[in-house]
Amino acid sequence: MGPAPPGWQTEFGRTAPQHLSRNLLLRILAYRLQADRFGDLDADTIKTLERVVGIRQKDSLANELAALDRRRSLPQAGTVLVREWDRRSHHVMVTPEGFAWNGKTFESLSQVAFAITGTRWNGPRFFGLRVQTTASLEVLE
Repeated sequence: MGPAPPGWQTEFGRTAPQHLSRNLLLRILAYRLQADRFGDLDADTIKTLERVVGIRQKDSLANELAALDRRRSLPQAGTVLVREWDRRSHHVMVTPEGFAWNGKTFESLSQVAFAITGTRWNGPRFFGLRVQTTASLEVLE
């Protein structure tokens, strides 16, 4: 298993468990330091994890965590998203029920993007909420 990582005794006030690998101990220590510095899990994440304790199927767990991630990555209710398409400016209001555009409410931004363009899109990307990775950007010299 190897020796405990430096700082374990100081951080946790006890010796490291012998049955855990050094790699796992390092990860636990890193998480603890990060949580101390930047804050631990928020209330929504804790609630989701508490619900997950009773869930046995991996698909259900993945769906729960994906839904939590979607809620975190979307703008707050009241935000207006603007996208120009086909020389027209489209304004979408984020509401607690979904996304309002042209007098209709949609469950997802992807549905709004489809209504605007007639083509299937990743809604957050269409409205500029997802940043392109540097690998996908063309380097101009």
